[in-house]
Amino acid sequence: MTLSDITRPPSSLVDRASKLATSTLANALDAAGLHDSVITHIKAVAPGFRFAGPAVTVKEIAGAHGDFTSEDFRVGAMIDAASSGDVIAVDCAGAEASTWGGMASLAAKLKGVAGLLVDGAVRDLEEMIEFDFPVFARHMVPTTGRLRLKIEEINVPVVIDGVAVSPGDILVADGTGVVRLPSARAEELLEIAERLDRDDTAAVEDLRAGLTFTQAMAKYKGI
Repeated sequence: MTLSDITRPPSSLVDRASKLATSTLANALDAAGLHDSVITHIKAVAPGFRFAGPAVTVKEIAGAHGDFTSEDFRVGAMIDAASSGDVIAVDCAGAEASTWGGMASLAAKLKGVAGLLVDGAVRDLEEMIEFDFPVFARHMVPTTGRLRLKIEEINVPVVIDGVAVSPGDILVADGTGVVRLPSARAEELLEIAERLDRDDTAAVEDLRAGLTFTQAMAKYKGI
């Protein structure tokens, strides 16, 4: 298994991203020409989950039961690689064996990990809710990944739901979905998104004051 370190963005950028809705950030990505940075098919496993943080990326492969050893299923290595505030992002190509469960959620929560994004499967929903650890995944299944999954590399470029994610990119997730902010353009994207967010706030005030929605859409092009 290959394990590399990552360069994390300034915490101030992550903090700014955490205050913005994914819909607003997606509008900013459109404005910047980064239409391919929205993850559309992976959702929160329970209502209310959200996160923002730099990506610690994991490349995982799947096979039939018995194709891999128990030692290949190094979930602990993912958590060991993450620092407080990081998001663990796992590329398992949509496999339907569980990458992650309740005990891993507790361990990650205690370490301060911000959340988990899996293009694959997880299990133990009730424990994830109990431990209040934000998980976004393609599948929820009872089937263990032990003997079925192998962690190959950590902190290498991966593909999550068709979106290229590099270590250190900022991932933001809420009830609407998940977006990726490339680290090299995070400042630019946040400036656009914050401007759009101010327009949203102003539009709400105008609507409450009697402006019609048609008028609001003409006035604020980003809503």
